[in-house]
Amino acid sequence: MSAAARPSFGRLALNGAACLSLGFILLPLIFVTWLAFFRQEIPSFPPEGYSLKWFSAAASNKPFIDGFILSLQVGVLATLIGLALGVPASLALVRHRITLGPAVNTLLLLPLVMPGIVLGTALYVFQIETEIATGLPVLGSLGGLIAAHTLVVIPWVVRLVTASLTGFDRTIEEAAQNLGAGPLTTFWRVTLPSIRPGIVAAGLFGFVTSFGNLEMSLFLVGPGRTTLPIAILQYLEWKIDPTVAAASLIQIVLIAVAMVVTDRYVKLSRVV
Repeated sequence: MSAAARPSFGRLALNGAACLSLGFILLPLIFVTWLAFFRQEIPSFPPEGYSLKWFSAAASNKPFIDGFILSLQVGVLATLIGLALGVPASLALVRHRITLGPAVNTLLLLPLVMPGIVLGTALYVFQIETEIATGLPVLGSLGGLIAAHTLVVIPWVVRLVTASLTGFDRTIEEAAQNLGAGPLTTFWRVTLPSIRPGIVAAGLFGFVTSFGNLEMSLFLVGPGRTTLPIAILQYLEWKIDPTVAAASLIQIVLIAVAMVVTDRYVKLSRVV
């Protein structure tokens, strides 16, 4: 091998650091997957054997099932509302000169970087003040929870749809309009198919963020309601066994399958 073709020390060091970082990120996932198959109730190393009984225990746990259904309902509705609000916002930010446009863009992305505890506390206080001012039962209601989750979905929609619109060739729209297509037809037939990967990716990542949200939901769930992350946390307060690992692995597999199927029809790598 010639000296030119031989990999340099810097490239080897960079690849090694990347592999170590990836391994460090995947280590918790590997341990959770391994723990889900332990036979003994109290986790210990090395394991006494392996069993699938914890998956049936997780699937038959009523708080887990109720929490999964509520998380699914809230996640789907929050994602749909977030898309309905975020896509027009992205179009306005990219296509029109808006006063204080950068500030508006930063404001829309702020829930993505704000700590969940801070956001949950702020929404808790806001819903209490709304109840006092209007008399409406907002705090603890399903509508209040969906509205809060919509707030964490919108940043994903704005971020990914804006990325799709930034790389979009507007001459295609102009050609469609020159051929007689109206603004709505142009958007539906030309713009929407071109930015569909961004919209699908935004919906997928927004749903995952809502479905797995714990910190904010702790402040806003009402009596008799619990999301799946809260149900898992409550279970861990009284018992520690591989049931939680099995429930977590089921979530991971479902999300992974959804991403693979979605990427099969809409290439998420174009925007992610």
